[in-house]
Amino acid sequence: MKILSKRKRKKIRINYQGLALFNCKFILLLLMGSLISCLEIKEKNKEPQRPNILLLVADDLGYADLGCYGSDIQTPNIDNLAARGVRFSRFHTSPLCAPTRAMLLSGNDNHIAGMGIQSNQNAGFGYEGKLTDRIVTIPALLQTHGYHTYMAGKWHLGGDSLSIPFSKGFERSFVNIRGAGNHYDDQGLFEEVPITPYFEDGKPAAWTKGDYSTDFYTDKLIEYIDLNKKDKKPFFAFAAYTSPHWPLQVDEKYWEKYVGRYDDGYEKLKERRLESLKNAGMIPKDAVLPPNHEKVIPWDALSLEEKKKESRKMELYAGMVDNLDYNIGRIVQHLKDIGQFENTLIVFMSDNGAAAEDFYYHEYYGPFIRAHFNDDYETMGQPHSFISYGPGWAEAGSAPFRHYKGLTTEGGIIAPMIIAGPNVERKNDIHEGFLTLMDIAPTFYEVAQARYPEKFEGNKTYPLKGNSLIPFLSGETNEIHAPEYLFGLEHNNLAMIRKGDWKITNINKPFLEENFKLYNVSQDLAERHDLQESEPEKYKDLLEEWREFSNEVKVQIPPPPW
Repeated sequence: MKILSKRKRKKIRINYQGLALFNCKFILLLLMGSLISCLEIKEKNKEPQRPNILLLVADDLGYADLGCYGSDIQTPNIDNLAARGVRFSRFHTSPLCAPTRAMLLSGNDNHIAGMGIQSNQNAGFGYEGKLTDRIVTIPALLQTHGYHTYMAGKWHLGGDSLSIPFSKGFERSFVNIRGAGNHYDDQGLFEEVPITPYFEDGKPAAWTKGDYSTDFYTDKLIEYIDLNKKDKKPFFAFAAYTSPHWPLQVDEKYWEKYVGRYDDGYEKLKERRLESLKNAGMIPKDAVLPPNHEKVIPWDALSLEEKKKESRKMELYAGMVDNLDYNIGRIVQHLKDIGQFENTLIVFMSDNGAAAEDFYYHEYYGPFIRAHFNDDYETMGQPHSFISYGPGWAEAGSAPFRHYKGLTTEGGIIAPMIIAGPNVERKNDIHEGFLTLMDIAPTFYEVAQARYPEKFEGNKTYPLKGNSLIPFLSGETNEIHAPEYLFGLEHNNLAMIRKGDWKITNINKPFLEENFKLYNVSQDLAERHDLQESEPEKYKDLLEEWREFSNEVKVQIPPPPW
Protein backbone atom coordinates (compact mmCIF):
# COMPACT_ATOMS: atom_id res chain seq x y z
CA MET A 1 0.00 0.00 0.00
CA LYS A 2 1.40 3.24 -1.10
CA ILE A 3 1.65 5.86 1.58
CA LEU A 4 1.01 9.39 0.45
CA SER A 5 3.27 12.11 1.52
CA LYS A 6 2.11 14.63 4.10
CA ARG A 7 2.11 17.34 1.45
CA LYS A 8 -0.13 15.34 -0.92
CA ARG A 9 -2.52 14.39 1.87
CA LYS A 10 -2.91 18.08 2.73
CA LYS A 11 -3.55 18.94 -0.92
CA ILE A 12 -6.26 16.25 -1.24
CA ARG A 13 -7.88 17.43 2.00
CA ILE A 14 -7.96 21.00 0.67
CA ASN A 15 -9.56 19.76 -2.58
CA TYR A 16 -12.22 17.86 -0.63
CA GLN A 17 -12.92 20.91 1.50
CA GLY A 18 -13.26 23.06 -1.60
CA LEU A 19 -15.59 20.56 -3.18
CA ALA A 20 -17.69 20.42 -0.01
CA LEU A 21 -17.79 24.20 0.15
CA PHE A 22 -18.82 24.34 -3.49
CA ASN A 23 -21.55 21.78 -2.89
CA CYS A 24 -22.85 23.70 0.13
CA LYS A 25 -22.97 26.93 -1.86
CA PHE A 26 -24.68 25.16 -4.73
CA ILE A 27 -27.31 23.60 -2.43
CA LEU A 28 -27.83 26.94 -0.69
CA LEU A 29 -28.38 28.63 -4.03
CA LEU A 30 -30.87 25.93 -5.00
CA LEU A 31 -32.72 26.37 -1.72
CA MET A 32 -32.78 30.13 -2.09
CA GLY A 33 -34.03 29.80 -5.65
CA SER A 34 -36.76 27.42 -4.57
CA LEU A 35 -37.75 29.71 -1.71
CA ILE A 36 -37.92 32.75 -3.97
CA SER A 37 -39.91 30.76 -6.52
CA CYS A 38 -42.35 29.60 -3.83
CA LEU A 39 -42.74 33.13 -2.52
CA GLU A 40 -43.40 34.42 -6.03
CA ILE A 41 -46.02 31.73 -6.63
CA LYS A 42 -47.59 32.39 -3.24
CA GLU A 43 -47.63 36.13 -3.92
CA LYS A 44 -49.26 35.57 -7.30
CA ASN A 45 -51.91 33.31 -5.77
CA LYS A 46 -52.48 35.46 -2.70
CA GLU A 47 -55.72 37.48 -2.77
CA PRO A 48 -55.83 40.92 -1.14
CA GLN A 49 -57.17 40.60 2.39
CA ARG A 50 -60.80 41.64 2.36
CA PRO A 51 -62.06 43.56 5.37
CA ASN A 52 -64.58 42.38 7.90
CA ILE A 53 -67.80 44.41 7.96
CA LEU A 54 -69.56 45.43 11.18
CA LEU A 55 -73.00 47.05 10.83
CA LEU A 56 -74.32 48.68 14.01
CA VAL A 57 -77.93 49.88 13.90
CA ALA A 58 -79.61 51.78 16.73
CA ASP A 59 -83.40 51.70 16.96
CA ASP A 60 -85.20 55.08 16.99
CA LEU A 61 -82.08 57.07 17.89
CA GLY A 62 -82.60 60.76 17.11
CA TYR A 63 -80.32 62.78 14.84
CA ALA A 64 -79.17 65.08 17.66
CA ASP A 65 -78.67 62.39 20.33
CA LEU A 66 -74.96 61.54 19.84
CA GLY A 67 -72.09 63.39 21.46
CA CYS A 68 -70.22 63.80 18.18
CA TYR A 69 -73.36 65.32 16.64
CA GLY A 70 -73.68 67.83 19.47
CA SER A 71 -75.63 65.98 22.17
CA ASP A 72 -74.98 66.20 25.90
CA ILE A 73 -75.45 62.39 26.15
CA GLN A 74 -72.11 60.67 26.72
CA THR A 75 -71.16 58.52 23.72
CA PRO A 76 -67.34 58.35 23.79
CA ASN A 77 -67.04 55.06 21.89
CA ILE A 78 -69.24 56.20 19.03
CA ASP A 79 -67.44 59.55 19.07
CA ASN A 80 -64.10 57.73 18.69
CA LEU A 81 -65.41 55.99 15.58
CA ALA A 82 -66.42 59.37 14.19
CA ALA A 83 -62.92 60.72 14.83
CA ARG A 84 -61.49 57.83 12.76
CA GLY A 85 -63.86 58.35 9.85
CA VAL A 86 -66.79 60.30 8.46
CA ARG A 87 -69.98 61.65 10.03
CA PHE A 88 -72.81 62.10 7.55
CA SER A 89 -75.11 65.03 8.27
CA ARG A 90 -77.70 64.31 5.53
CA PHE A 91 -78.08 60.52 5.67
CA HIS A 92 -81.62 59.49 4.66
CA THR A 93 -83.54 56.44 5.84
CA SER A 94 -87.20 55.46 5.59
CA PRO A 95 -89.55 56.83 8.27
CA LEU A 96 -90.09 53.49 10.08
CA CYS A 97 -88.22 50.38 11.25
CA ALA A 98 -89.26 47.61 8.86
CA PRO A 99 -89.04 49.55 5.55
CA THR A 100 -85.62 50.85 6.60
CA ARG A 101 -84.33 47.35 7.33
CA ALA A 102 -85.66 46.10 4.01
CA MET A 103 -83.95 48.92 2.12
CA LEU A 104 -80.76 48.55 4.14
CA LEU A 105 -80.32 44.81 3.58
CA SER A 106 -81.41 44.91 -0.08
CA GLY A 107 -79.97 48.16 -1.44
CA ASN A 108 -83.37 48.76 -3.00
CA ASP A 109 -86.74 50.45 -2.51
CA ASN A 110 -88.89 49.10 0.32
CA HIS A 111 -91.65 48.06 -2.12
CA ILE A 112 -89.22 46.17 -4.33
CA ALA A 113 -87.93 44.47 -1.19
CA GLY A 114 -91.49 43.61 -0.08
CA MET A 115 -92.09 46.08 2.79
CA GLY A 116 -94.43 48.73 1.40
CA ILE A 117 -96.02 48.86 4.83
CA GLN A 118 -94.83 48.10 8.36
CA SER A 119 -97.06 45.09 9.06
CA ASN A 120 -97.48 41.67 7.42
CA GLN A 121 -100.08 42.66 4.87
CA ASN A 122 -99.67 40.12 2.03
CA ALA A 123 -101.48 42.44 -0.38
CA GLY A 124 -99.61 41.83 -3.60
CA PHE A 125 -96.45 43.28 -5.14
CA GLY A 126 -94.54 45.42 -2.68
CA TYR A 127 -96.79 44.66 0.28
CA GLU A 128 -95.85 41.07 1.09
CA GLY A 129 -94.69 42.05 4.58
CA LYS A 130 -91.45 40.09 4.19
CA LEU A 131 -88.32 40.14 2.06
CA THR A 132 -88.99 38.92 -1.47
CA ASP A 133 -86.95 37.01 -4.03
CA ARG A 134 -86.82 40.17 -6.16
CA ILE A 135 -83.75 41.19 -4.15
CA VAL A 136 -80.65 39.59 -2.69
CA THR A 137 -79.81 40.35 0.93
CA ILE A 138 -76.35 41.52 1.95
CA PRO A 139 -75.62 38.37 4.02
CA ALA A 140 -76.84 36.02 1.29
CA LEU A 141 -74.53 37.55 -1.32
CA LEU A 142 -71.55 37.93 1.00
CA GLN A 143 -71.92 34.32 2.11
CA THR A 144 -71.46 33.18 -1.50
CA HIS A 145 -68.24 35.22 -1.58
CA GLY A 146 -66.56 33.56 1.38
CA TYR A 147 -67.84 35.66 4.29
CA HIS A 148 -69.12 34.38 7.60
CA THR A 149 -72.44 36.11 8.34
CA TYR A 150 -73.74 36.80 11.85
CA MET A 151 -76.65 38.73 13.32
CA ALA A 152 -78.07 39.55 16.75
CA GLY A 153 -81.06 41.76 17.52
CA LYS A 154 -84.22 42.90 15.78
CA TRP A 155 -85.41 41.36 12.50
CA HIS A 156 -88.95 42.66 11.71
CA LEU A 157 -88.85 41.43 8.10
CA GLY A 158 -91.12 38.39 8.16
CA GLY A 159 -91.56 35.46 10.50
CA ASP A 160 -92.25 32.39 8.36
CA SER A 161 -89.57 29.76 7.84
CA LEU A 162 -88.50 31.21 4.48
CA SER A 163 -88.29 34.79 5.75
CA ILE A 164 -86.28 34.54 8.96
CA PRO A 165 -82.56 35.46 9.05
CA PHE A 166 -81.43 31.82 8.83
CA SER A 167 -83.14 31.61 5.41
CA LYS A 168 -81.86 34.99 4.25
CA GLY A 169 -78.13 34.41 4.43
CA PHE A 170 -77.21 34.56 8.11
CA GLU A 171 -74.99 31.67 9.14
CA ARG A 172 -75.64 32.36 12.83
CA SER A 173 -78.35 34.58 14.29
CA PHE A 174 -80.27 35.29 17.47
CA VAL A 175 -83.21 37.59 16.77
CA ASN A 176 -86.45 39.09 17.95
CA ILE A 177 -88.67 38.40 14.94
CA ARG A 178 -91.03 41.24 15.84
CA GLY A 179 -90.50 44.99 15.87
CA ALA A 180 -90.12 45.52 19.61
CA GLY A 181 -89.97 43.74 22.95
CA ASN A 182 -89.42 44.12 26.64
CA HIS A 183 -85.73 44.72 27.23
CA TYR A 184 -85.45 42.36 30.23
CA ASP A 185 -87.70 39.37 29.42
CA ASP A 186 -89.98 37.88 26.78
CA GLN A 187 -93.18 39.63 27.84
CA GLY A 188 -94.89 40.66 24.63
CA LEU A 189 -96.03 44.21 24.00
CA PHE A 190 -99.10 43.48 21.88
CA GLU A 191 -102.11 41.23 22.32
CA GLU A 192 -101.51 39.34 19.07
CA VAL A 193 -98.00 38.43 20.29
CA PRO A 194 -98.28 38.01 24.09
CA ILE A 195 -94.85 36.33 24.24
CA THR A 196 -92.02 37.89 22.21
CA PRO A 197 -90.81 35.33 19.63
CA TYR A 198 -87.04 34.77 19.67
CA PHE A 199 -85.20 32.56 17.20
CA GLU A 200 -81.63 31.28 17.09
CA ASP A 201 -80.42 29.85 13.79
CA GLY A 202 -83.97 29.34 12.57
CA LYS A 203 -85.30 27.60 15.67
CA PRO A 204 -87.39 29.01 18.55
CA ALA A 205 -85.16 30.20 21.39
CA ALA A 206 -85.76 31.15 25.01
CA TRP A 207 -84.87 34.46 26.64
CA THR A 208 -83.26 34.25 30.05
CA LYS A 209 -85.24 36.55 32.31
CA GLY A 210 -83.12 39.41 33.59
CA ASP A 211 -80.78 39.58 30.59
CA TYR A 212 -80.76 43.11 29.19
CA SER A 213 -81.30 43.31 25.43
CA THR A 214 -78.37 45.49 24.39
CA ASP A 215 -75.92 43.62 26.64
CA PHE A 216 -77.20 40.23 25.47
CA TYR A 217 -77.10 41.01 21.74
CA THR A 218 -73.53 42.23 22.17
CA ASP A 219 -72.58 39.01 23.96
CA LYS A 220 -74.13 36.96 21.16
CA LEU A 221 -72.37 38.81 18.38
CA ILE A 222 -69.01 38.49 20.12
CA GLU A 223 -69.71 34.78 20.61
CA TYR A 224 -70.45 34.32 16.91
CA ILE A 225 -67.37 36.27 15.80
CA ASP A 226 -65.18 34.05 17.97
CA LEU A 227 -66.53 30.80 16.52
CA ASN A 228 -64.50 30.98 13.31
CA LYS A 229 -61.81 33.53 14.10
CA LYS A 230 -59.00 31.06 13.34
CA ASP A 231 -60.03 30.20 9.77
CA LYS A 232 -58.98 33.65 8.45
CA LYS A 233 -62.23 34.16 6.54
CA PRO A 234 -63.74 37.66 6.78
CA PHE A 235 -67.08 38.20 8.50
CA PHE A 236 -70.17 40.36 8.14
CA ALA A 237 -71.69 41.04 11.58
CA PHE A 238 -74.99 42.87 12.02
CA ALA A 239 -75.85 44.25 15.48
CA ALA A 240 -79.52 45.21 15.14
CA TYR A 241 -80.02 46.76 18.56
CA THR A 242 -83.47 47.46 20.01
CA SER A 243 -82.19 50.46 21.94
CA PRO A 244 -83.32 53.19 22.55
CA HIS A 245 -86.72 51.96 21.24
CA TRP A 246 -89.63 51.99 23.71
CA PRO A 247 -90.32 50.80 26.34
CA LEU A 248 -87.61 52.95 27.93
CA GLN A 249 -85.89 50.50 30.28
CA VAL A 250 -82.30 50.44 31.52
CA ASP A 251 -80.31 49.89 34.71
CA GLU A 252 -80.18 52.90 37.01
CA LYS A 253 -76.40 53.21 36.83
CA TYR A 254 -76.75 54.39 33.23
CA TRP A 255 -79.46 57.01 33.72
CA GLU A 256 -78.74 58.38 37.18
CA LYS A 257 -75.90 60.55 35.84
CA TYR A 258 -78.49 62.49 33.81
CA VAL A 259 -80.85 63.24 36.71
CA GLY A 260 -81.94 66.88 36.71
CA ARG A 261 -80.34 67.66 33.37
CA TYR A 262 -83.62 68.00 31.49
CA ASP A 263 -85.77 69.64 34.15
CA ASP A 264 -86.25 72.78 32.04
CA GLY A 265 -88.12 70.78 29.40
CA TYR A 266 -88.06 69.60 25.82
CA GLU A 267 -88.48 73.02 24.24
CA LYS A 268 -85.33 74.30 25.93
CA LEU A 269 -83.48 71.12 24.96
CA LYS A 270 -84.56 71.64 21.35
CA GLU A 271 -83.05 75.13 21.43
CA ARG A 272 -79.81 73.87 23.00
CA ARG A 273 -79.53 71.11 20.43
CA LEU A 274 -79.82 73.63 17.61
CA GLU A 275 -76.80 75.50 18.95
CA SER A 276 -74.77 72.40 19.82
CA LEU A 277 -75.36 70.95 16.35
CA LYS A 278 -74.05 74.18 14.87
CA ASN A 279 -71.00 74.11 17.16
CA ALA A 280 -70.31 70.50 16.15
CA GLY A 281 -70.39 71.51 12.47
CA MET A 282 -73.39 69.32 11.67
CA ILE A 283 -75.70 72.10 10.43
CA PRO A 284 -75.21 75.60 8.99
CA LYS A 285 -74.82 78.54 11.37
CA ASP A 286 -77.99 80.14 9.99
CA ALA A 287 -80.20 77.07 10.55
CA VAL A 288 -83.47 77.70 12.41
CA LEU A 289 -85.93 75.47 14.23
CA PRO A 290 -89.25 74.34 12.75
CA PRO A 291 -92.41 74.83 14.82
CA ASN A 292 -93.37 71.94 17.08
CA HIS A 293 -95.81 69.30 15.92
CA GLU A 294 -99.37 69.90 17.12
CA LYS A 295 -99.07 66.86 19.39
CA VAL A 296 -96.47 68.60 21.53
CA ILE A 297 -97.98 70.10 24.67
CA PRO A 298 -96.12 73.30 25.67
CA TRP A 299 -93.87 72.65 28.65
CA ASP A 300 -95.37 75.52 30.62
CA ALA A 301 -98.81 73.95 30.25
CA LEU A 302 -97.74 70.83 32.16
CA SER A 303 -98.30 70.34 35.87
CA LEU A 304 -95.33 69.89 38.24
CA GLU A 305 -96.00 66.13 38.38
CA GLU A 306 -96.18 65.92 34.59
CA LYS A 307 -92.90 67.82 34.25
CA LYS A 308 -91.25 65.51 36.78
CA LYS A 309 -92.35 62.46 34.81
CA GLU A 310 -91.38 63.95 31.45
CA SER A 311 -87.90 64.79 32.76
CA ARG A 312 -87.44 61.19 33.91
CA LYS A 313 -88.39 59.97 30.41
CA MET A 314 -85.48 61.87 28.92
CA GLU A 315 -83.14 60.68 31.68
CA LEU A 316 -84.07 57.07 30.88
CA TYR A 317 -83.64 57.65 27.17
CA ALA A 318 -80.19 59.16 27.74
CA GLY A 319 -79.30 56.18 29.91
CA MET A 320 -80.27 53.76 27.14
CA VAL A 321 -78.08 55.63 24.65
CA ASP A 322 -75.28 55.65 27.23
CA ASN A 323 -75.58 51.86 27.61
CA LEU A 324 -75.70 51.42 23.84
CA ASP A 325 -72.42 53.31 23.53
CA TYR A 326 -70.90 51.15 26.28
CA ASN A 327 -71.77 47.99 24.35
CA ILE A 328 -70.41 49.34 21.10
CA GLY A 329 -67.21 49.96 23.01
CA ARG A 330 -67.24 46.30 24.06
CA ILE A 331 -67.42 45.11 20.45
CA VAL A 332 -64.67 47.51 19.36
CA GLN A 333 -62.41 46.39 22.21
CA HIS A 334 -63.02 42.74 21.36
CA LEU A 335 -62.02 43.36 17.75
CA LYS A 336 -58.82 44.94 19.04
CA ASP A 337 -58.19 41.99 21.38
CA ILE A 338 -58.43 39.47 18.51
CA GLY A 339 -56.42 41.63 16.11
CA GLN A 340 -59.30 42.45 13.74
CA PHE A 341 -60.09 46.08 14.52
CA GLU A 342 -57.84 47.61 11.86
CA ASN A 343 -59.30 45.26 9.24
CA THR A 344 -62.97 45.93 10.02
CA LEU A 345 -65.12 48.45 8.19
CA ILE A 346 -67.58 49.77 10.79
CA VAL A 347 -70.88 51.48 9.99
CA PHE A 348 -72.99 52.95 12.79
CA MET A 349 -76.46 54.34 12.02
CA SER A 350 -79.98 54.83 13.30
CA ASP A 351 -82.94 53.36 11.43
CA ASN A 352 -85.16 56.46 11.32
CA GLY A 353 -85.91 59.74 13.07
CA ALA A 354 -86.67 60.07 16.78
CA ALA A 355 -89.79 58.22 17.95
CA ALA A 356 -92.83 60.17 19.13
CA GLU A 357 -95.40 57.38 19.47
CA ASP A 358 -96.71 56.41 22.91
CA PHE A 359 -98.91 53.31 22.94
CA TYR A 360 -99.63 53.16 26.66
CA TYR A 361 -102.90 55.06 26.24
CA HIS A 362 -103.47 54.02 22.62
CA GLU A 363 -107.09 53.11 21.83
CA TYR A 364 -106.16 49.74 20.29
CA TYR A 365 -102.81 48.76 21.83
CA GLY A 366 -103.26 50.43 25.22
CA PRO A 367 -105.53 47.93 27.04
CA PHE A 368 -103.08 45.02 26.64
CA ILE A 369 -100.07 47.14 27.55
CA ARG A 370 -101.75 48.56 30.66
CA ALA A 371 -102.69 45.03 31.75
CA HIS A 372 -99.05 43.91 31.77
CA PHE A 373 -97.10 47.11 32.45
CA ASN A 374 -97.37 50.31 34.44
CA ASP A 375 -96.19 53.88 33.91
CA ASP A 376 -95.79 54.85 37.58
CA TYR A 377 -93.05 57.36 38.31
CA GLU A 378 -91.53 55.16 41.04
CA THR A 379 -90.92 52.21 38.68
CA MET A 380 -89.98 54.06 35.50
CA GLY A 381 -87.21 52.25 33.66
CA GLN A 382 -87.77 48.88 35.36
CA PRO A 383 -88.77 45.62 33.59
CA HIS A 384 -92.54 46.07 34.01
CA SER A 385 -92.60 49.77 33.20
CA PHE A 386 -93.81 51.00 29.79
CA ILE A 387 -92.52 54.50 29.05
CA SER A 388 -91.99 56.19 25.67
CA TYR A 389 -89.83 59.09 24.48
CA GLY A 390 -92.90 61.04 23.35
CA PRO A 391 -93.39 63.87 20.82
CA GLY A 392 -91.81 66.65 22.90
CA TRP A 393 -88.45 64.95 23.33
CA ALA A 394 -88.64 63.53 19.80
CA GLU A 395 -88.87 67.08 18.45
CA ALA A 396 -85.66 67.90 20.35
CA GLY A 397 -83.98 64.71 19.12
CA SER A 398 -84.83 65.54 15.51
CA ALA A 399 -83.60 69.13 15.65
CA PRO A 400 -83.21 71.06 13.37
CA PHE A 401 -85.45 69.00 11.10
CA ARG A 402 -89.22 68.98 10.93
CA HIS A 403 -91.08 66.44 13.06
CA TYR A 404 -90.10 62.81 13.67
CA LYS A 405 -90.39 59.08 12.99
CA GLY A 406 -93.29 57.90 10.86
CA LEU A 407 -93.41 61.02 8.68
CA THR A 408 -91.62 61.73 5.41
CA THR A 409 -90.52 65.16 6.61
CA GLU A 410 -86.76 65.51 7.16
CA GLY A 411 -87.11 64.83 10.88
CA GLY A 412 -88.58 61.40 10.13
CA ILE A 413 -85.99 60.30 7.58
CA ILE A 414 -82.66 61.95 8.45
CA ALA A 415 -80.61 59.95 10.94
CA PRO A 416 -77.01 59.85 12.16
CA MET A 417 -74.50 57.66 10.33
CA ILE A 418 -70.75 57.13 10.84
CA ILE A 419 -68.29 55.07 8.80
CA ALA A 420 -64.73 54.21 9.84
CA GLY A 421 -62.10 51.59 9.01
CA PRO A 422 -60.39 50.24 5.87
CA ASN A 423 -60.90 52.30 2.69
CA VAL A 424 -61.86 55.35 4.77
CA GLU A 425 -59.11 57.88 4.12
CA ARG A 426 -61.13 60.86 5.35
CA LYS A 427 -60.61 61.27 9.09
CA ASN A 428 -62.84 63.18 11.51
CA ASP A 429 -64.70 64.50 8.49
CA ILE A 430 -68.29 65.73 8.15
CA HIS A 431 -70.06 65.21 4.84
CA GLU A 432 -73.09 67.38 4.07
CA GLY A 433 -73.97 65.75 0.76
CA PHE A 434 -77.09 63.70 0.12
CA LEU A 435 -77.03 59.91 0.54
CA THR A 436 -79.43 57.15 1.55
CA LEU A 437 -79.36 53.79 3.25
CA MET A 438 -79.56 52.18 -0.21
CA ASP A 439 -75.92 53.22 -0.68
CA ILE A 440 -74.72 50.89 2.06
CA ALA A 441 -75.20 47.54 0.27
CA PRO A 442 -73.20 48.62 -2.83
CA THR A 443 -70.46 49.85 -0.47
CA PHE A 444 -70.23 46.48 1.26
CA TYR A 445 -70.19 44.67 -2.07
CA GLU A 446 -67.30 46.75 -3.33
CA VAL A 447 -65.11 46.13 -0.28
CA ALA A 448 -66.00 42.42 -0.37
CA GLN A 449 -65.26 42.21 -4.13
CA ALA A 450 -68.76 40.84 -4.68
CA ARG A 451 -70.69 41.50 -7.88
CA TYR A 452 -74.44 41.97 -7.53
CA PRO A 453 -76.11 39.35 -9.76
CA GLU A 454 -78.88 39.77 -12.32
CA LYS A 455 -80.23 36.44 -11.07
CA PHE A 456 -79.92 34.77 -7.70
CA GLU A 457 -81.00 31.23 -6.94
CA GLY A 458 -83.01 31.19 -10.16
CA ASN A 459 -84.83 34.47 -9.55
CA LYS A 460 -84.39 37.67 -11.53
CA THR A 461 -83.26 40.52 -9.29
CA TYR A 462 -83.93 44.25 -9.46
CA PRO A 463 -80.79 46.40 -9.95
CA LEU A 464 -79.37 48.18 -6.93
CA LYS A 465 -80.64 51.74 -6.48
CA GLY A 466 -77.70 53.15 -4.53
CA ASN A 467 -74.04 54.00 -5.15
CA SER A 468 -70.96 52.65 -3.41
CA LEU A 469 -69.50 55.13 -0.93
CA ILE A 470 -65.94 53.86 -1.42
CA PRO A 471 -64.91 56.41 -4.09
CA PHE A 472 -65.95 59.18 -1.68
CA LEU A 473 -64.52 57.56 1.45
CA SER A 474 -61.18 56.92 -0.23
CA GLY A 475 -60.93 60.53 -1.39
CA GLU A 476 -61.28 59.83 -5.11
CA THR A 477 -64.48 61.90 -5.40
CA ASN A 478 -66.20 64.60 -3.37
CA GLU A 479 -69.79 63.63 -4.07
CA ILE A 480 -71.82 60.45 -3.73
CA HIS A 481 -74.71 61.25 -6.06
CA ALA A 482 -75.02 63.46 -9.10
CA PRO A 483 -77.40 66.44 -8.75
CA GLU A 484 -80.03 64.74 -10.91
CA TYR A 485 -80.17 61.61 -8.71
CA LEU A 486 -83.75 60.82 -7.71
CA PHE A 487 -84.78 59.40 -4.33
CA GLY A 488 -88.40 58.38 -3.94
CA LEU A 489 -90.09 57.09 -0.82
CA GLU A 490 -93.61 55.98 0.05
CA HIS A 491 -94.80 54.30 3.20
CA ASN A 492 -98.34 53.93 4.49
CA ASN A 493 -99.48 56.59 1.98
CA LEU A 494 -96.96 59.14 3.23
CA ALA A 495 -94.59 60.11 0.45
CA MET A 496 -91.69 62.24 -0.74
CA ILE A 497 -89.54 62.76 -3.83
CA ARG A 498 -86.06 64.27 -3.63
CA LYS A 499 -84.06 65.51 -6.61
CA GLY A 500 -81.04 67.69 -6.06
CA ASP A 501 -81.85 70.38 -3.50
CA TRP A 502 -85.58 70.06 -4.12
CA LYS A 503 -88.13 67.91 -2.37
CA ILE A 504 -91.88 67.40 -2.40
CA THR A 505 -93.48 65.92 0.71
CA ASN A 506 -96.97 64.63 1.39
CA ILE A 507 -97.93 63.80 4.99
CA ASN A 508 -101.70 64.35 4.73
CA LYS A 509 -104.25 61.56 4.93
CA PRO A 510 -106.13 60.47 2.97
CA PHE A 511 -103.50 60.67 0.26
CA LEU A 512 -104.21 63.28 -2.41
CA GLU A 513 -101.60 64.30 -4.97
CA GLU A 514 -102.44 68.00 -4.56
CA ASN A 515 -101.29 67.84 -0.93
CA PHE A 516 -97.61 67.62 -1.89
CA LYS A 517 -95.60 70.60 -0.62
CA LEU A 518 -92.41 71.85 -2.29
CA TYR A 519 -89.23 72.71 -0.37
CA ASN A 520 -85.68 73.71 -1.18
CA VAL A 521 -84.01 71.70 1.58
CA SER A 522 -80.54 73.16 0.99
CA GLN A 523 -81.89 76.56 2.04
CA ASP A 524 -84.70 75.41 4.31
CA LEU A 525 -83.65 72.47 6.50
CA ALA A 526 -86.74 72.94 8.66
CA GLU A 527 -89.18 72.71 5.69
CA ARG A 528 -90.94 75.89 6.76
CA HIS A 529 -91.62 77.45 3.36
CA ASP A 530 -93.79 75.76 0.73
CA LEU A 531 -92.58 77.03 -2.67
CA GLN A 532 -95.06 75.39 -5.04
CA GLU A 533 -96.62 78.73 -6.05
CA SER A 534 -93.32 80.56 -6.60
CA GLU A 535 -91.68 77.56 -8.32
CA PRO A 536 -94.51 76.02 -10.39
CA GLU A 537 -92.22 74.37 -12.97
CA LYS A 538 -90.13 72.69 -10.29
CA TYR A 539 -93.29 71.51 -8.54
CA LYS A 540 -94.68 70.13 -11.81
CA ASP A 541 -91.41 68.34 -12.56
CA LEU A 542 -91.29 66.63 -9.18
CA LEU A 543 -94.95 65.62 -9.36
CA GLU A 544 -94.19 63.89 -12.65
CA GLU A 545 -91.23 62.17 -10.99
CA TRP A 546 -93.60 61.00 -8.24
CA ARG A 547 -95.97 59.48 -10.79
CA GLU A 548 -93.16 57.60 -12.51
CA PHE A 549 -91.73 56.40 -9.21
CA SER A 550 -95.07 55.28 -7.78
CA ASN A 551 -95.83 53.39 -11.00
CA GLU A 552 -92.43 51.70 -10.93
CA VAL A 553 -92.77 50.38 -7.38
CA LYS A 554 -96.55 49.84 -7.66
CA VAL A 555 -97.66 52.08 -4.80
CA GLN A 556 -101.19 51.23 -3.64
CA ILE A 557 -103.40 54.24 -2.88
CA PRO A 558 -106.87 53.42 -1.46
CA PRO A 559 -109.57 54.76 -3.78
CA PRO A 560 -112.22 57.16 -2.43
CA PRO A 561 -114.45 57.24 -0.46
CA TRP A 562 -112.10 56.97 2.49
